Amino acid sequence: MPSSRLAIAVMTGGLTRRSMTECQIHGLLANERRRAVIERLDASPGTVTVRDLSTAIAEAETGQSPPPARVRESVYTSLHQTHLPKLDAVGVVEYDRERSLVHVRPAVRQVDRHMDVLNGLGITWGEYYRGLGVFGLVLVVGALTGLPIVSLVDPLLVASGALAAFAVSGAAQLWNDRWRVRRTVEGILRRR
Repeated sequence: MPSSRLAIAVMTGGLTRRSMTECQIHGLLANERRRAVIERLDASPGTVTVRDLSTAIAEAETGQSPPPARVRESVYTSLHQTHLPKLDAVGVVEYDRERSLVHVRPAVRQVDRHMDVLNGLGITWGEYYRGLGVFGLVLVVGALTGLPIVSLVDPLLVASGALAAFAVSGAAQLWNDRWRVRRTVEGILRRR
């Protein structure tokens, strides 16, 4: 496969529909409502009604709960006519137009890789872990080289503290992504 293509085929029902290029994925993610659909479905276990999805997105867009009826209707119409059919066509979601139900498919993982996931601090988890790693390394090296104040603490204790910070952060991220992790585990268990 050329380097511009993702090495993953979008799978639905065991049949390959098509491979998506990075450009196509970015095209999907270029629209804020499609990103909101993916984020909301990733955070919700199981199937969601289009009405509930449109209400949640309208609340996020307006900051009002409940959102104004005209905004909710506008979101519903755009999801029903444009965004959900587009996401369904590439296999990211399964959209039942007649019953107005939608749920995320495993192929969403290819799209998720291109979305920045922000933690509660407003930075991506990757940036957070890189910063935590550099900070931990500086503390350990400082303790080993006799840096004032830091050298008063045993380097093994400093290293243990840095590893504990990674463990706590990992647990916090898992808790934050608990529904996504749960769906993944359930999907693996169902396949067995």
